Formats: sequence, structure tokens, C-alpha cells
Amino acid sequence: MTDARITAMINFVREGSRVADVGADHGYLSIELAASGRAKFVTATEKNPQPLQAARKNISAAGLDNVIDTRLGDGLQVLSAGEVDTICIAGMGGALITKILDESPEVVQSARQLILQPMNASEKVRAWLNENGWAVDDEDLAQVAGVIYEIISAVKSSEVVPKKFKRELSPLLKKFLSQRVEKFRRILNAMSRSPEARMSEKFFATRDELNALQREIDGLP
Repeated sequence: MTDARITAMINFVREGSRVADVGADHGYLSIELAASGRAKFVTATEKNPQPLQAARKNISAAGLDNVIDTRLGDGLQVLSAGEVDTICIAGMGGALITKILDESPEVVQSARQLILQPMNASEKVRAWLNENGWAVDDEDLAQVAGVIYEIISAVKSSEVVPKKFKRELSPLLKKFLSQRVEKFRRILNAMSRSPEARMSEKFFATRDELNALQREIDGLP
């Protein structure tokens, strides 16, 4: 039930938090948060009835009905402001994560921590955080079945304390960065075949991202 990705997310949750597990699927993150005692209470949301039923079954089997509430609905829209202080969103694309956050501004602003695991477009998530008064206070990497995932923890900008992120110490970092370099190279090579694409804003942004990643790799021991 527990994999490295779930463990990394749980490690970012502060003791005694009231957590929203958005898109809870079968409820594994919610169950581990409650079973470990890291979360005081969990609200698991899921917009599809079938996985929510599976989550309810798993939660009952774990004997955690009294500390995990399940709700059918889209994103954070089934929550009220102040109900939770920590919001976890995992296993979705970066664009969808920012959409979920945008659609429930009062719930988001009443929280103290966001723990996000984008499957792609993590730069969209980081841009959203920066534009909306949140700052990354820690990051980590986790590998499951050969795939490396980014886990981002963010707090209100005023609460950030400078420190060395877990991501910087991760033995997965060089492999992760190298994979991203190859991805961006493939994108640039494809775009280079079109004169129009080669002059686009996306081309130059991708090239800058590639160069930044390469510099980070060059700076690793």
C-alpha cells in the first residue's frame, strides 16, 4: 500500500494536521496519514464514485472511519474554508493541480501548507505558487517502478525559513535532472524542424530551462 512517493508526501505533513487528500483514489495516502498518526483528521475527496467506494472500503477495513471523512466532489469544492490546514494533491498533471487550487481560493488561502506531486508541468505549479503568495519550503524526489516523482511542499511566503531541501540531498537527483535534460532536448529537436516553432516563446523558454538544468547537473558532486 505504501510506496516511496506516499512516504515522501507523509514526511512533509506536520504532526497533528487536518489534511485534505484531493483525488484520493483508493485512499492509500489518507489511510497512511491517519494510521501513522501524522494527521489528526483527513478529508478524502474524489470526483468519481467508483474509486471513492473503494476508498471507503479500504478505510473501513483499516478501522479508520472515525478519522477519515470521504466526500464525493470535484477537487476542493466539497470543503469549506478553515476545514483543513494541509492540502495534498498527488498523481495529477501540473495544469490540473493549479486548476483545482484556482477553483477554491478560500479553502486554499485558509490552509497553511500545500503538498503537491505533479506528474508533469511542475514549472506551472511553481509559477502558480509564486504568483499566489506561496513559496516552496522543501522538496523531495521518490522513485516508484523506475519513475522518479517530484514532491513539493509550500507554505505562505512569509513563513519560509532558508534550509537545504531534501531534493538536494537525494541520491535520485542526478538521474532525475538527466531525464529532464533528455526530455527538453527531444522537445527542442522537434521544434527546431519548424522555423516558426524555433522562433516561438516556448522554444526559448525550453532552451533556458534546459541550460539551467545542465548547470545544476554540472554543479553536482
